[in-house]
Amino acid sequence: MDYKSLIDASKLPDVKTTIFTTIGNLARKNNAIDLSQGFPNFEADPKLTSLVSQALNNGHNQYAPMQGYYGLREIISHKITSLHQHTYHPENEVTITVGATEAIFTAITAFVGKGDEVIVINPAYDCYEPAIVLNGGVPVYLQLDAPEYKIDWTTFKKKITDKTKMVIINTPHNPSGTILTKWDMEKLEAILKPTNIILLSDEVYEHIVFDGREHESASRFSDLVNRSIVCASFGKTFHVTGWKVGYCVAPPELMSEFRKVHQFNVFCVDHPVQRALACYLKNASHYLELNDFYQKKRDFFLDGIKSSKFKCKPSQGTYFQLLDYINLTKEVDEVIGKRLIIENKIASIPISSFNVDHRNDHMLRFCFAKKQETLEKAVEILCKL
Repeated sequence: MDYKSLIDASKLPDVKTTIFTTIGNLARKNNAIDLSQGFPNFEADPKLTSLVSQALNNGHNQYAPMQGYYGLREIISHKITSLHQHTYHPENEVTITVGATEAIFTAITAFVGKGDEVIVINPAYDCYEPAIVLNGGVPVYLQLDAPEYKIDWTTFKKKITDKTKMVIINTPHNPSGTILTKWDMEKLEAILKPTNIILLSDEVYEHIVFDGREHESASRFSDLVNRSIVCASFGKTFHVTGWKVGYCVAPPELMSEFRKVHQFNVFCVDHPVQRALACYLKNASHYLELNDFYQKKRDFFLDGIKSSKFKCKPSQGTYFQLLDYINLTKEVDEVIGKRLIIENKIASIPISSFNVDHRNDHMLRFCFAKKQETLEKAVEILCKL
């Protein structure tokens, strides 16, 4: 077997083990407090897990419909109408997916072909680029500057060419914790209006926005909604990332193409979990109260490190907080990140992993979706540095 020839022809020759796996393994090896990966270390609402048990016991253990359980698609449609004043028809505009990552991969696979350009705004979550490259597309990068991480829409517009097939946005934004405002979305809408460009909107942290701000979904804007595939995650919303259940919404013309790939990629999604989520979503407080829940954790974390050497701009959304460590050291973020794990027993994510050419902004990303005692220990460590 000539493995070398196969490896030399790799479709992803530059892709290595993700930073999340690398940091996670190092954190476990060193018994460090893990504020790196984006998952809670507390349990989901017992009501939700009980609903899954009921669905299992009621016999919902065979394939769900390819598009997803209709009852879940219907309540998602109602939720979006209530929040964003646009109605997606549950029959042909809503699809349940294996988390938002599958939705993103499927959307890119359905529409991006050889030579198509896709604008990616960095720092960017690491699942976008590999999907683009696998499908023969060309990532076109727009690098944002720390600490504001705001999009310069004049520069953005210059990135568009006659080869631009898709633009990917992420709001609330991982890893920076910034959000796109109504003004930002209107600027994006005006720029894309005369084009035939698809917008892929990653909105997995849609229900985690702070300080009285609003999540400005692409679903709110009349021209954007006609060109957008909006992706979301129940895992992020309901503290069950291991369930890997999300959804996407899009106009029927786009959704039809999306489903052509989805049905041969995963076909369908965990049936009893879909049944449980359909019941759980009927109580809107289960997601509307999430902003306050996580803001208390963000505020505790930031108040706790006021006496530390770290600088920060409070996260506007997501459950991540960037900390600028320049007053502590001028080391590359990957170096200090590794040292903090080994010597100080606390893990974070170096932001250079998400930047173009691994640009170092002296930023580390900390996840505050953790138990109170975990955050207390983390604060104590960071203040001693």
